[in-house]
Parts: sequence; structure tokens; C-alpha cells
Amino acid sequence: MKNLRVILLSLIIPAAVIIFWSIATARGIAPEAILPSIRSVLKVFKENLASGQLELDLGISLMRVVKGYFAAVLLGVILGTTMGMSKNMNYIFSLTLNAIRQIPMMAWIPLIILWFGIDELSKIVVIILGAFFPIMVNTFSGIRGTPPGYIEIARLYKLSRWNTFRKVYLPSAIPQIFVGLKLGLGISWMAVVAAELIASTEGIGFRISDARSLMKPDVVIMGMIVIGVVGILMDKILTFVSRKATPWIGSKR
Repeated sequence: MKNLRVILLSLIIPAAVIIFWSIATARGIAPEAILPSIRSVLKVFKENLASGQLELDLGISLMRVVKGYFAAVLLGVILGTTMGMSKNMNYIFSLTLNAIRQIPMMAWIPLIILWFGIDELSKIVVIILGAFFPIMVNTFSGIRGTPPGYIEIARLYKLSRWNTFRKVYLPSAIPQIFVGLKLGLGISWMAVVAAELIASTEGIGFRISDARSLMKPDVVIMGMIVIGVVGILMDKILTFVSRKATPWIGSKR
């Protein structure tokens, strides 16, 4: 019953948007060139799905996200853990990383294109740059948030550095790490679409940009909805993994 209530509450805003959208297009409040009808969007969705174009574009973007995201996870977790466990490493990296973090992701794209061109590598680098910081910062916060008493007990038992990380730091930090992983995943989709909008000849971001140039708002909206749905599905998968990895968190709710 509780789950049904949550689902119904979460559908209030989407339902309101659909109703407003239907009324606005049916009564001509918004012209078709600006806001196409739901029927038009569904039509282009079916056409792109039947032709295989949507599957191709989505597959290309998804593969870029997977590659860039997992690279960002590897770098972010390793560096965040290293900085969290070592004050010296924190002093070495914190100033530089904080300075880089202040620069908007979009500001990096022109430079990345100059360095890496418009091939696959440039898109993956943009994704890594976008997803790395939330993962690294949350990993660092989780490691630094480990109760000092646990660390003292590990020292009393003379645990090695690796065992201290595995048995003390990681169980304490993993909920915060998953927060970073979820944030990083969302930013990965923003990054790949931003990169494809600016410099690409394929992918869902390119399809949206191409449709904008051709004045096809129905294709633009279709692409936006597809990105949102896929992003939600990936977030749900990561939430499921998080709950399985941290069962003690769920038991406290």
C-alpha cells in the first residue's frame, strides 16, 4: 500500500504536465512549431523505433556513458579514498582539484575538442570530467567520516593498511560513495548530450541538435524524453545495487 501511494504521488507532476500539454496543443495555445502534440511525438518515436535510428543513436550514447562513467568511477573512488586516508595526499591534491572543479563542464568542451578532436575520445573525456568530481568528493567525505574509534580499534589490532580500508573505511564510506555514484551517473548523461550537441555526427545528443536545425520540435522532445527515461532506469538500477550492497542502511529506515 505504501509503495502504491509513493507511485501515485510521484506521478502527479508528470500527469499534470501531460494534461497541460494536451490542452495547450488541442486549443492552439501553443503553435505546433513550438510545442508539438503528444500524438506527433509518439508518431516520430514509433518511426524512429521502427527504422532502428533510435536504437542506434541511444546505443552509441549509452556506450559512451558506460565507458566514461566507469573510468570516472575508477579514478574518483581511488583518488577520493587515497585523499581521505592520507592527509599528505589530501594536501597535495585538494587545492588543484578544487580549482578545476570550479570551472563549468561546458567551458572545458572547446579545449577538449582542440586536444582530442571530435572523435570518441573527446566525448569520453568530457564524461569523465563531469562524473569524476561528485564521485571523488563523496568518496572522500565518506572515508573522512569514518568514526575515529573504529580507526583506533584497527590500530590496536595492528591491521594492515589494506585490511583497515577493507574492514573499517569501506563499510563506513560505502553509503556516501553510492551517493557520489548516483550523482556521477546523472552528470554523465548531461555530459554526453552536451558533447554530442556541440561536436558529433551520431548519438542521441546529435539527433536532438540535428532536429533543432531542421525545426523538428517533435524529434527534439522525443529525444529529451528518451534520455530522461533511460536516465531514470539507470538510476533505479544503481539504487537497487546500493540497497543490496548496504542492507544495514535499509534496515534502519
